[in-house]
Amino acid sequence: MRRHHDDEVHEDEIHEHDRGLSYDLPVLARRRMIRLMAGVGAGLAPLVGCSADDTSSPSASAAGSASSAECATVPEETAGPYPGDGSNGVNVLKESGVVRGDITGSFGDSAGGTAEGVPLTFTLTVVDAASGCGTPKRGAAVYVWHCDREGGYSLYTEGVADENYLRGVQETDDRGRVTFTSVFPGCYPGRWPHIHFEVYGSLADATTATAITSTSQLALPKDVCDAVYATEGYEGSVDNLGRLSLESDSVFRDGHDQQLAVVKGSVVEGYTATLTIAV
Repeated sequence: MRRHHDDEVHEDEIHEHDRGLSYDLPVLARRRMIRLMAGVGAGLAPLVGCSADDTSSPSASAAGSASSAECATVPEETAGPYPGDGSNGVNVLKESGVVRGDITGSFGDSAGGTAEGVPLTFTLTVVDAASGCGTPKRGAAVYVWHCDREGGYSLYTEGVADENYLRGVQETDDRGRVTFTSVFPGCYPGRWPHIHFEVYGSLADATTATAITSTSQLALPKDVCDAVYATEGYEGSVDNLGRLSLESDSVFRDGHDQQLAVVKGSVVEGYTATLTIAV
């Protein structure tokens, strides 16, 4: 079932694509109930998300650590108003060229533009939650998309509606991994910096936009966002981020342990981000 749209809340007005908090409440309530049930009963360990590979950095500590006995399915989140998967207008998943690792540029008959910004390479590892996060999902597929440094989404936002950059699909390898080369997304009003993703059972499912296994979002750590947004081209993100926190964000406010990526690097050399996704 398709998830509701992003809560893109401006300070003084509701974004035209916003469907309202009433659409968020069913998802948020289900997630809170899962957490409540997980803590009931003596001797039951709390459920936390599967951790990324490296837990040595401050961002890694923020993401939490998890053993195979502490594994929960990644929370279901909104696909937002700009998915490009056919659920809200255009379907980029059926276009030749969408299966790719470098998503910085547009492909096919699009305008041919390239998204500018601080380089970001992110790796998502898809694992089987039923196995305690111990078994990789080989041959699954992941579709990712995010905004550019100005906060616009290709295919939808005025000025980049003819582009399809910052979107791509890959099949998971034997370790359940997909890696995308991109740029660091900006922060637009009302939403914490994030990357959308949909997990499919196979590449065939993804390229026909059928049978989505999971829809969720990756959150980016504040210290890294602050460093990136101090650079040229991200000026608009500074004030937007200053009005937000992970705890106040409409998607991440009810918990982000399973969605906060481990990020390393610098604005000079670029960043790498990792996240393990249990489905």
